[in-house]
Amino acid sequence: MYSTRSKRKLKKLPSKISRSAGSASKQRKKFTSKRENESSNKSVIKGSSNVFEDLGFDQAEAANLKIRADLMLDLRRHIQKSGWTQAQAAEFFGETQPRISNLLKGEISRFSVDKLIVMLARAGITVQVETKQRAA
Repeated sequence: MYSTRSKRKLKKLPSKISRSAGSASKQRKKFTSKRENESSNKSVIKGSSNVFEDLGFDQAEAANLKIRADLMLDLRRHIQKSGWTQAQAAEFFGETQPRISNLLKGEISRFSVDKLIVMLARAGITVQVETKQRAA
């Protein structure tokens, strides 16, 4: 078992307030105003219905990622609504607990569309596929 605590010795806190404490608020104001200037130069661009396309994935990969993400969200909602632990969900789906952990953390690359559909079917959730022609 790994410890989450550091092995280093903790430094003692100073008993007096340092002289530079007053300058910290000045520095904070300086950084805040810098951030405000940077944000004023940016504009908001409305995204598409697929965040993965907006991130630069090609159309085929973006569509696959969006489908897997949507299926994973449905599975996550079902697990949370059922109030299951990861171990209970793993037993129900016939998976291991680490796989359920991957699912709940949204690790899309670890699941295929087929696997997610099988898991949804075990949960009694119907999956419907709809296709549309892209606008030219």
